Amino acid sequence: MSDATSGSTAASSARGTDRGAGWARTEPSGAAGAASQAPPRAAAGETLLEIRGLEKHFPLTQGVVFRRTVGHVRAVDGVDLTMRRGETVGLVGESGCGKSTVSKLLVALEKPTAGEILYKGRDVARMNRRALKAYRREVQIIFQDPYASLNPRMTVGDIVSEGWAVHTDVAPKKGRLQRTQELLDRVGLNPDYVNRYPHQFSGGQRQRIGIARALALRPEVIVCDEPVSALDVSVQAQVVNLLEDLQDEFGLSYLFIAHDLSVVRHISDRVAVMYLGRVVEEGTDEQVYGSPSHPYTQALLSSVPLHEPHLRGQKDRILLEGDVPSPADPPSGCRFRTRCWKAQDICAQEPPALVDRGQGHPSACHFAEARTVVPTE
Repeated sequence: MSDATSGSTAASSARGTDRGAGWARTEPSGAAGAASQAPPRAAAGETLLEIRGLEKHFPLTQGVVFRRTVGHVRAVDGVDLTMRRGETVGLVGESGCGKSTVSKLLVALEKPTAGEILYKGRDVARMNRRALKAYRREVQIIFQDPYASLNPRMTVGDIVSEGWAVHTDVAPKKGRLQRTQELLDRVGLNPDYVNRYPHQFSGGQRQRIGIARALALRPEVIVCDEPVSALDVSVQAQVVNLLEDLQDEFGLSYLFIAHDLSVVRHISDRVAVMYLGRVVEEGTDEQVYGSPSHPYTQALLSSVPLHEPHLRGQKDRILLEGDVPSPADPPSGCRFRTRCWKAQDICAQEPPALVDRGQGHPSACHFAEARTVVPTE
């Protein structure tokens, strides 16, 4: 079954506006329901989510009868990040760097070992059950695998409307079928598909169902955990364009996690690069892609294939030696030093802070130096 097209590409100048009249957010009347505890909508450009020193360590155990902890996997080890309303923050890095763990922490599927996740100034880890229920309505997630993230025993209509059984104030029971059909139509699917099952759809269409499910509760933030990595290139473009359209229409904020650097550059306002549980460079898409200053970011960009024939051969190819260290036993000081061609004694002794060293954006490297890796013209 072929994928439906997602409509026209969103204009970047319209980001942050809230135009969805049919799906404009309305707060419930009275004090009933957990949603009455939800904080008011943030103004455009105002900080929504702030991560401070976020850590998540998974214990390594040994023994069958008498289990004991022999170490920890430092999946996330001191991440600082800020997200504003109407903004898309891209999070990139190789497999195992902790990107997906950050996404699970943000939607409260995992509890942090240390650090804070502040949503409109409130610490998510200290929220009571009622406030956490309201928070989960405001922050939704699109999962990476469109095949595993949908229940094969539920119809599409039940999948999309499942959240309304918990947050009953969002959609009255009487009009839920119509609301579900409106959502399917908005993400580019036939509204008559409400009674079909996930196995009757292609990968791109399943991901659209996941997007409709995330939109159902009218969130402010959507965490996109590699939403296009399992899709064909042509379908990736359709899904990315759809996400941009929805952002413009509903004033959404995205944390967009991906391996594909070109996709992240296309959709993101700011980009954060992760390596072994930490953010090593952060800046606007122009800063990170045009003048990367951390050696790891430079190596990542040098691996991106160039589609323009006249630019091929001009790329500064950087080949890293060695393997990624284990997050259970990371190197001392700078975690990238074991693969870095700039490493010196200070790199093993002192972890570099994520600060601006004169390149115009923060970089966690003692010897940060802006360098053009991929030509743009």
